[in-house]
Amino acid sequence: MLTVIIVCLLIIIASGYLYIHSALKAVNPHHQTEKRIEIPTGSNVLKIGTILKEHHLIKNPYVFAFYARLHHDENFQAGTFELSTAMTLDEIVQRLQKGGIAAIEFTIPEGTQIDEIAAIVSKHSSYSQQQFLKQVDDPKFIQLMIHKYPNMLTAAILSKQIRHPLEGYLFPATYSFYNKNISLQDMISKMIAKTNDVLSPYQEEREKKQLSVHQLMTMASLVEEEATGDVDREKIASVFYNRLAKNMPLQTDPTVLYAMKQHKEKVVYKDLKVNSPYNTYKHKGLPPGPIGSPGEKSIQAALKPAKTDYLYFLANIHTGKVYFAKTLKEHNALKEKYISKKD
Repeated sequence: MLTVIIVCLLIIIASGYLYIHSALKAVNPHHQTEKRIEIPTGSNVLKIGTILKEHHLIKNPYVFAFYARLHHDENFQAGTFELSTAMTLDEIVQRLQKGGIAAIEFTIPEGTQIDEIAAIVSKHSSYSQQQFLKQVDDPKFIQLMIHKYPNMLTAAILSKQIRHPLEGYLFPATYSFYNKNISLQDMISKMIAKTNDVLSPYQEEREKKQLSVHQLMTMASLVEEEATGDVDREKIASVFYNRLAKNMPLQTDPTVLYAMKQHKEKVVYKDLKVNSPYNTYKHKGLPPGPIGSPGEKSIQAALKPAKTDYLYFLANIHTGKVYFAKTLKEHNALKEKYISKKD
């Protein structure tokens, strides 16, 4: 009798092993065509296994759940995925961890302003520009972000002079969201988190220079708007710092355009009279806040400006080259040579 029981147990164990071993393999190794499936937000590992089984991508949801937990592979992404019956359980697990097809994807270029970011998000999602701006300027949301990132976002962003409190803090990068129903709050939070990640390694260096984050990001945004490509950022930053040290107005055209809420190639004399705290021709010192989202190279330049005696610079819009001068006389001579004559 005991022998019979032992034999039965061995048969059960062997059958279970063979079943699990089979369940780990591809459902149909010869069928490479991929199916598109949706994994809802908040799905646990068994729910995901059930969805996979319903689409005939795996043989058993419980084996899938057991395998994932056994290998500590439960960090799955929500979203849309393309999977095939030719994939093994391990391959499916890896695909679910990496993320699927981005439901929403867009790129924020360096120097982009919040109004422009709103247009980009609107173009690539179901949210309107107005919805984006309402969310990014929502006082409760701003306070939530200040609480979450106290070392980056301070009361300085709440100044009444600032157009958008989070201007400059939505990092320029490519963003991919795998959940088509992602909230605007989560979307914007990811951009702010990216800025925090980029700034964190520079905290000690920033504190040594006695710069607040807001001052750094404001200066970096000016450098970003004035820089041409990857050159001259450190020298441009040096001009701004040199002028600040001499109590001279920064007189940078992008702040005038920001004040005017316009984008154009050339600033004319009458534009310089615009009444705004952002107008650095009328007001000395830094503007109230960033005028766009600076990239990391501009942040680095604002932290490590070149050591120069330059007080002026101008860019040749035809060649992209930037010319620097120590005196107004030199500056005017360069302007006559490279700008007036359109060399």
